[in-house]
Amino acid sequence: MARAFTSRSFAVRWVVAFVLVFGAFNPTGWSYWHWVTGAEAAIGPVKVVVGLALLIAYVVYLRATWRSIGPIGAALVLAFLAALVWLAIDLGLLDPAAVTPMTYVALLIFATVLAIGISWSHLRRRISGQLDTDDVGSTDSN
Repeated sequence: MARAFTSRSFAVRWVVAFVLVFGAFNPTGWSYWHWVTGAEAAIGPVKVVVGLALLIAYVVYLRATWRSIGPIGAALVLAFLAALVWLAIDLGLLDPAAVTPMTYVALLIFATVLAIGISWSHLRRRISGQLDTDDVGSTDSN
């Protein structure tokens, strides 16, 4: 039997998405992107292994997001989060001309979309009682 999906379950998925997104790129200069394109940009086996691990994690998160919420769901989540950013700008909490803070906001939004996408099947089941399943071919032979 599967464990119950809780706010802690979502938080764990969001933290993993956050680490994935900010590990790949962030404005601090401490990211995979900066490591690969920096002063010592020679590609070695460690950089390749880390890059492939990031790629695999991205494929898992992006595929799960695409399959669970689809393009319309992703657009709706992005629109909602963009409206929240617009509200924060309108209230004077964010300055759209400040590149670094807006980059952080964009990365947080991307991590949130991935976390919602990978959690959506669990959330949907809790909200509606409906299960999501992948399309699976019949194993019955006639």
